Amino acid sequence: MMTQVQPQLRTIRDLLRFAISQFNKAGLYFGHGSANAYDEAAYLILKSLYLPLDQLESFLDARVTMDECKHVLKIIDSRVKDRIPAAYLTHEAWLGEYSFYVDERVIIPRSFIAELLPTQLFPWIMDPDAVATALDLCTGSGCLAILMAHSFPNATIDAADISAQALAVAHKNIQDYGLQERINLIESNLFSALQEKRYDLIISNPPYVNAESMAQLPQEYRHEPENALASGIDGLDATRQILQQAIRYLTDSGILVVEIGHNRTALEQAFPELPFTWLETSAGDEFVFLLQRDQLIR
Repeated sequence: MMTQVQPQLRTIRDLLRFAISQFNKAGLYFGHGSANAYDEAAYLILKSLYLPLDQLESFLDARVTMDECKHVLKIIDSRVKDRIPAAYLTHEAWLGEYSFYVDERVIIPRSFIAELLPTQLFPWIMDPDAVATALDLCTGSGCLAILMAHSFPNATIDAADISAQALAVAHKNIQDYGLQERINLIESNLFSALQEKRYDLIISNPPYVNAESMAQLPQEYRHEPENALASGIDGLDATRQILQQAIRYLTDSGILVVEIGHNRTALEQAFPELPFTWLETSAGDEFVFLLQRDQLIR
């Protein structure tokens, strides 16, 4: 079909209309950056043609060459037929103003913690310059470790992940931001390889999808590493271990910040003794908790 329609698609406007129609017809799921078919089509076309992402209107009536049209149609075809998320097709994902390289070795970055780090976690951290050591547990692509480095300029940061393949992607991103002197990559199953280390700040966006939700995930999510998503029957396997062990890795005034998806009720039922502070995000106060060291399990 793509070959048949190619001669009829002469401008970026033509490609945009065609892509939107194909995306809507296929019933694609948009959960990795774009919210709808229009935004995703615009992004994929502009990115594929090496055009500025914020200047679609300027180029709508620009004609495309046959090779350019063929290339864009190949991207559209992969998105529709294989349900490959846009970020994997372009090898780019954004968190706020920061872009990161991604491929199928890592989960596509999306985290409410990324919204919180620019606040430097005030008022729980009164002096951001005093944060000397920090840990990003389950770092994946390294995106949150990189954001931490910008928010806490004096911190030396460990970025740990169980996957050597994920750490290879994180290594590229850390190099791209010139932070290899400040961010150390560690292959570790949660805290297992971090013996005797202590941190002023630990953040984690661990796997938190429960078994029922895993079984119902849209096909787009099946391209992501399962071990970066699934966390047992109730989605709390990784979070339980973090809560049980974190106290040994925090300094006396250290704090722990963890993202848990839609598991607030289940978590509070599992740990009724913990005085969770739920941090406000753009989606509400149910997704990220904060605990100080002296509030953790002993």
